[in-house]
Amino acid sequence: MGDSSDSVSIAIDMVPFGGKEFLVKTSRGSLSVFVCGDQEKPALITYPDVALNYMSCFQSLFFCPDAASLLLHNFCIYHIDAPGHELGANVISPDVPLLSVDDLADQVAEVLDFFGLTRVLCLGVTAGAYILTLFAMKYNERVLGLILVSPVCKAPTWTEWLYNKVLMNLLYFYGMCGVLKECLLQRYFSKELRYGMHGAESEVIQACLRLLDERQSPNVMRFLQAINRRHDLTDDLKKLQCKTLIFVGESSPFHAESVHMSDKIGRKNCSLVEVKACGSLVTEEHPLAMLVPIEFFLMGFGFQRQPHFASSSSNGSNPSSPSSHSCIAPELLSPEGLGIKLKPIKTRADIEI
Repeated sequence: MGDSSDSVSIAIDMVPFGGKEFLVKTSRGSLSVFVCGDQEKPALITYPDVALNYMSCFQSLFFCPDAASLLLHNFCIYHIDAPGHELGANVISPDVPLLSVDDLADQVAEVLDFFGLTRVLCLGVTAGAYILTLFAMKYNERVLGLILVSPVCKAPTWTEWLYNKVLMNLLYFYGMCGVLKECLLQRYFSKELRYGMHGAESEVIQACLRLLDERQSPNVMRFLQAINRRHDLTDDLKKLQCKTLIFVGESSPFHAESVHMSDKIGRKNCSLVEVKACGSLVTEEHPLAMLVPIEFFLMGFGFQRQPHFASSSSNGSNPSSPSSHSCIAPELLSPEGLGIKLKPIKTRADIEI
């Protein structure tokens, strides 16, 4: 898949992430991959949740200067969107076969083949976290580590299955209507953020609604249908050979399942971070709460923050302490200030690379 005939490279000047979009042809259809950074660096791949793309799922995290000094300094980022979820996507033809979750995981492997990537770090949110977990199980030698946000690992309960069926019917008959968008916001965000102060919508909610309006309803329905047919990964979680960091919002509808997944992987290979007053989409609602745990996680692999940002640690202070250019105020560096609970805290010490 390495020759130029297998993809279309699209330069996007107005995208604030910077970088280049590639339309990668796989044996199961084309995928949009937005590449940010130096491709000579180690690779970090991302996969968003249902109805989201890399912009609506990861922009708050990657826009933070501290995240840039940690992630973009160490990695080239490959943002993989689910089929038909990229900006300006066309409706996928009804004649194209529906993809299963295994097909979506195999597509990720083909993306790695196209870019010549051997081992990658993975960052996924809910449905995207499931796809990347399945990818790590099928291609364990290609995954360095997993960062999962409000992940799922079980087959859908009857309640979730029926609820998703309702969403698919709304997509089919009404498209991205107001009721459907409200259901998706409940999936992504906490009640506190959805209703805000005096009922006013936050900028995060407004931005998400604008981006949801750009989605092609039939394409969203296809991804949701694949996730609604997912199989249970619980029995194979112990076989994961990579280290895993799990974030979950305490208000997330997938909170219990994320905790279950952490327990099944085990303390030796997994750390769990619960984020207070937050829904599933921690990357957008409380991205600052992710930075310190991610930094400690990456230290185990030998990755360090950009020296300019880490200079304050040279005097013996917290290595996560910000410089004057940091987007984290000093009073936010305590677990209480960050709004996080680590369960258990000593899982950091249990991870051995």
